[in-house]
Amino acid sequence: MRTEILLIRHGETAWNAVRKLQGHLDIPLNAEGRRQAKALAAGLQHETLAAIISSDLQRAMQTAGEIARLQGIPTKIDAALRERCFGDFEGKLYSELPELYPDEYAQWRARDPDFHFPAKQDDPNNVGESIREFQHRTIDAISHYANQYQGKKIAIVAHGGVLECAYRAAMKLPLNAERTITIYNASINRFSFENGELSLIDWGDVTHLGNEILDEIAGNTK
Repeated sequence: MRTEILLIRHGETAWNAVRKLQGHLDIPLNAEGRRQAKALAAGLQHETLAAIISSDLQRAMQTAGEIARLQGIPTKIDAALRERCFGDFEGKLYSELPELYPDEYAQWRARDPDFHFPAKQDDPNNVGESIREFQHRTIDAISHYANQYQGKKIAIVAHGGVLECAYRAAMKLPLNAERTITIYNASINRFSFENGELSLIDWGDVTHLGNEILDEIAGNTK
């Protein structure tokens, strides 16, 4: 049976606005992000959702909470839907990375599927995730909920990297392919899941927001 998945990126944070890498760091929504979350919830209020599942990071939970409030159902929380762990890159501006970590930055931008980020200086056991590890984690989680709610419509609120993993899986793109999509805060991205396969229905719907929002990587606005 076919499951429809609304895969949603969290609303804007202060770190999104200044292009600072968040990863597993738990950054809340800013005022614009809270506005986006409310607008998103209003845009979805006439859709019947069987479940709302969120990453356990507060920027996703806050966004999901607004949807859940209007839907009248609880939010399921799952750490498997977290953003990719970027190791010591986390908490730094994108613009700083080429100078701080020239070799590692080049490997990251080259999309080496097995590249691991340098460990956090205060947590040497945290070396981040490779693209391959991240892809497996997130697609396994999405597939789990798609199977659990077969024949229904669900919303999954997560992060830009998670959305990119789903897009690549649906389009059957290699892990090292150049990213060509834009990933907006509080965007609705519709997928179907059937016979173990993700398919893309619609990408990057932000008509409910009504003003400028930020892309995950490129910093473009719309």
